Amino acid sequence: MYIQHFGLAQYPFSLTPNTRYFLKLASHQRAFDFIVESLQEESCFTKITGEVGTGKTMLCRKALNALEAVGNRYVTAFVPNPVLDEESIMYAIAEELKLGFDPAASYYEILKVISEELIRLSTLRRTTVLFIDEAQAMTEESLEAIRLLTTIEKDPGGPMPLQIILFGQPELDELLQRPALRELNRDLSASYNLASLDRNEVEAYLNHRLIKAGYNGSNLFTEKAVELIFRGSEGIPRLINILAHKALMVAFGKGDYALTDRHIKLAIEDTESAQQH
Repeated sequence: MYIQHFGLAQYPFSLTPNTRYFLKLASHQRAFDFIVESLQEESCFTKITGEVGTGKTMLCRKALNALEAVGNRYVTAFVPNPVLDEESIMYAIAEELKLGFDPAASYYEILKVISEELIRLSTLRRTTVLFIDEAQAMTEESLEAIRLLTTIEKDPGGPMPLQIILFGQPELDELLQRPALRELNRDLSASYNLASLDRNEVEAYLNHRLIKAGYNGSNLFTEKAVELIFRGSEGIPRLINILAHKALMVAFGKGDYALTDRHIKLAIEDTESAQQH
């Protein structure tokens, strides 16, 4: 639509998480480093929380890719949609680990198959890392089911068989405080809250994504435009993407080649979730 108009190779503000666009801003880099440190310290459970659109899924995929790059040490499993009962989540984990099993197998049979695989990998000095996105949507029973997998005894001198990283909205904190999950909460040794971007980070974020999308011209967004995007989005990356994309469409429709506060105001007015000023 506006790609050729602005000299781009692709859309810079897509809502689909793409690690190509990961920017090492202070907040996101600290979160990534926190995940790495929690793995090195062999934390049983690590929790990353943040409001909707703050970049949790992007961070999750970035961490997954980083671990897969050192495949001789880690085995990864990813459950993106954990709205599952305890039996179904075991099936999902078994499929992620590429384990063959009878579709008619019971929950306890699948639990045994997974446990044996975790032990086998541990004897090969490999740790399995389970990433769960949108963990606030999990049931108490499913969370307890995955906790049971972490009770596998560790070989002396060997790595932990399983480490779990939960990504979720702030409601995850409330969920983990429930009495039925007190043992999991006790095992939760690492927690990080992903903050929204400040004004300077918003400007860096916009410019970074434009460059990654092939833009090589002068500043596309004026200072006033950046300020309005920051205020309208409150520094939440998903809203930044929505407003920037809509503003680019407006500018394209008017034949403009620079994004001003006028374009951003129209984008904000068209976005119900944006802060109206």
